[in-house]
Amino acid sequence: MLVYPGMTLLDLVGPLQTWARLPNAELQFAWKAPGDIPTDAGLSVNATVGFSNAWEDPDILFAPGGLDPTFALLDDDETIHFLASRGEKAKWVTSVCTGAVLLGAAGLLKGYRAATHWFFLDQLELYGATPSDARYVVDRNRATGGGVTAGVDFGLVMATRIAGEPFARSVQLAMQYAPEPPFRSGTPAEALPETAAAVRARFEANGRAQALRDACIRTAARMK
Repeated sequence: MLVYPGMTLLDLVGPLQTWARLPNAELQFAWKAPGDIPTDAGLSVNATVGFSNAWEDPDILFAPGGLDPTFALLDDDETIHFLASRGEKAKWVTSVCTGAVLLGAAGLLKGYRAATHWFFLDQLELYGATPSDARYVVDRNRATGGGVTAGVDFGLVMATRIAGEPFARSVQLAMQYAPEPPFRSGTPAEALPETAAAVRARFEANGRAQALRDACIRTAARMK
């Protein structure tokens, strides 16, 4: 599991909560060097291994998402090379939220259907992927989740593929995962128009959306 400064904590913890229960699970949290990694929520996670010592052929390669720190990694050759090299040999190549953009920049989503956060879906086309607004998408050995909380659903789907449905059902029950959100506001289609407009404005503030598009165009051009 890739970890990096500023990533969205729940992107990691959602699937991790399930995967840590997989039979004989062994987990690595990889960054450029071992140590504490601050997240967007102010809580740090521990990178247990540096890129050079991470497994070369993991069962699952996973990239969490985030906002500005994630998009800065698009120009980080060391991180993109790590994802590309491990993705070539991994049994499963996976992500949640904007982690899919990192997979795209590593050349790992070309020709695949993929999900990501709704605001950033159109960026996936730049990397040769077919965007999907589904909660999660499994296309051959690529599995991608939508924004943030989709990581819980995505984690259970992956647990089903690896350990079977009875196991995944038992984990869902153990976690008491039976979501009943107080509002129907989890997608642009469900949200009130004023809510959707406010969230879009927040993402676009200070040129953030354009900076992201520019970074995706720039990195996609390098792949051609």
